[in-house]
Amino acid sequence: MHPSVSVYLEHDGKVLLVDEQGIGPQLPQPGRMGNSNTLRFPTVDEVEVMDLEFVEKDTLRITFGSTQFTVLKGYPKMEWPKHWAWKDACIADNHVHPVAREAIYRSLHRLVAKVMIQNDAGEVLMGKVERGHFNGYWTLPGGYLDHNEHPSIGCVRETLEELGLQIVLDDKEPVITQRVFNDEGISFVSLTYRSTWNGDVSELALQTEEISEARWFSVNDAYQQAVSQFDKEALRSLR
Repeated sequence: MHPSVSVYLEHDGKVLLVDEQGIGPQLPQPGRMGNSNTLRFPTVDEVEVMDLEFVEKDTLRITFGSTQFTVLKGYPKMEWPKHWAWKDACIADNHVHPVAREAIYRSLHRLVAKVMIQNDAGEVLMGKVERGHFNGYWTLPGGYLDHNEHPSIGCVRETLEELGLQIVLDDKEPVITQRVFNDEGISFVSLTYRSTWNGDVSELALQTEEISEARWFSVNDAYQQAVSQFDKEALRSLR
């Protein structure tokens, strides 16, 4: 059994695991099968017994079926704990409890690349989304990065897929924003680039199952239409 409230301590890629008796640090063995779930996060009391101080950073809510777990995410006040487990090694060991593996999985950033396309009149091109988080709303072109894909390539790819438009990015640094939106603790990072295009929206070949309509907006109107906080932060740089 995993305690209902536990502490996820991480320091530069190392995490603290304990055994069923709360003794640690313990190390995972990637590739180990079975489902004994013998390694877990410690409780607050077990951390105190180890005489470890930490700064609490976040609280995660993890729900499996009807059972809910609370995980306190903290940074330990200590030198780098070389004898702790590498977080990447925990995922592939079935003896690490699912609560710990889920919390570690959620700690990985989700990367999004987007683009603000403007014409010479200063208007911004937006698409009306037909699926996903922002179904029915206007957003900047873009989406999740593929594995091992640079964000400057990802936003060009997404624009071509969504709008049928091949763009060239302006030589400017992206607007970078990061945010955790709820107590599930998943962090999103967005990199929004800029591009210039002076065509007509009637020329676009929309991927209609994803984008139902494209339209030019003034910068202020685009900002008002945007529901994504990442879009708003990027558009704020144009205002």
